[in-house]
Amino acid sequence: MSMTKGFSNVFRVPELRKKILITLGLVFVCRLVSQIPTPGVDWQALQRIIADFKANSQGGGMLDWFEVFTGGALGQCAIGFLSIWPYISAQIVIQLLSSVIPSLEKLKKEGETGRQQLAQITRWLTIVLCVVQSWGIATMLSHPASLGQAFAGVEIVANPGLGFQLMTVIGMTTASLFVMWVADQITTFGIGNGASLIIMINITSRLPQAIISAWERYFGLAGVQASAPIAELPIVVLFFLLVVMGTVMLTQGVRKVAIHTTRRSVSGGNTYGMQQTFMPLRVNYTGVMPIIFAQPLIQIPSTLLLKFTETGSAVHRFAENLSDPGAPLHLVVYAVMIMFFAFFWVATQFNAIDISENLKKDGSYIPGIRPGRATAEYLDDMMTKITLIGGTGLLVVALIPMILMGWMKLPWAIASFFGGTSLLIIVGVALDTLRIMESHLLVRKYDGFLSHGTLRGRGGV
Repeated sequence: MSMTKGFSNVFRVPELRKKILITLGLVFVCRLVSQIPTPGVDWQALQRIIADFKANSQGGGMLDWFEVFTGGALGQCAIGFLSIWPYISAQIVIQLLSSVIPSLEKLKKEGETGRQQLAQITRWLTIVLCVVQSWGIATMLSHPASLGQAFAGVEIVANPGLGFQLMTVIGMTTASLFVMWVADQITTFGIGNGASLIIMINITSRLPQAIISAWERYFGLAGVQASAPIAELPIVVLFFLLVVMGTVMLTQGVRKVAIHTTRRSVSGGNTYGMQQTFMPLRVNYTGVMPIIFAQPLIQIPSTLLLKFTETGSAVHRFAENLSDPGAPLHLVVYAVMIMFFAFFWVATQFNAIDISENLKKDGSYIPGIRPGRATAEYLDDMMTKITLIGGTGLLVVALIPMILMGWMKLPWAIASFFGGTSLLIIVGVALDTLRIMESHLLVRKYDGFLSHGTLRGRGGV
């Protein structure tokens, strides 16, 4: 009841109502950009090629990955095909480099001025990534034979050449930069993080297709008979609810580290000191980053091996097993890479030494642990244990769609919503957005979305 009342209160706050309407309008603009075809491309021929790829694969490959995160822009090769991803990639690169390059790390610590300079560097890197990626797409579209001998006689571009490549680069780069600007406007004037919201909307735009696929699977559609017993549907729905609950717990979970403060402060003539608080260490500190890193690093090498090795050879068979989401080899390599990148991301982003020094400067300490180096070692050991638990949970969520495709033969359109990057992003962004909306309601003395307590966001993309 509290949740329903909370949503009913949302539009009673003029400022919040304005932010929501601005967000919806800007999201609509982004979706419009993702539906404008690139000039000169025969999108019907492209869709036939995509259909052939899907017919020869079990789903879950790079093609499906692009389709998920571009919100269907792949099908007609829209100018918004790159969407917000070059900007996200640039942010990830700068975030990683700031941990190893002293000059970038210095900017990171210089407050607002340093953040603005890092943001400018990120935007320039975004332009570079847009140009490189759009040029590669234009080259691939101009030479379909590069996709395989089966497409040697296919023509996707009516007039291939330098003119088409330059036009594609300018169109896709401009569209991606426009989406980046729209994301910044959503962050500034709307609700939540603009880049995260755009990604979530791109993913959820495929939900109608998943519902149609589910209806066709269990009830039949347009003369097509159902391919699965109706008794399976309640089990699938129940399992989906359990997976969502587990994902929410993984996203919200924190390990509270007790902190004592010895510094005394005076307020209104009263002296305060020896306060006890806690430091929340998120269980899923890495977010979706390990999955985002692992998926391309498996699919890209396997795709290249399939293309440049002889059919039937040992290397070719190895590449086939590696690229097949249902194959044991793929699952094992995928699991190892997710766990590796989970620890790698924590090692590069969680700085226990800086945290311990800040605690020492503030006159704070962890009970039973000496300030300084001992605190840093304690936090580092604690974070390693937390990462093992969080990485295992992330691994389970990531593997569920692939297991469902292999075990229940669910199509990728349905299975992708049962876990992996899609579900993690949807749950995380939804929690962040609801948390921001709830904070607006509570400030104005309205009830929040929960009867007891408040929502916690996931704290990152």
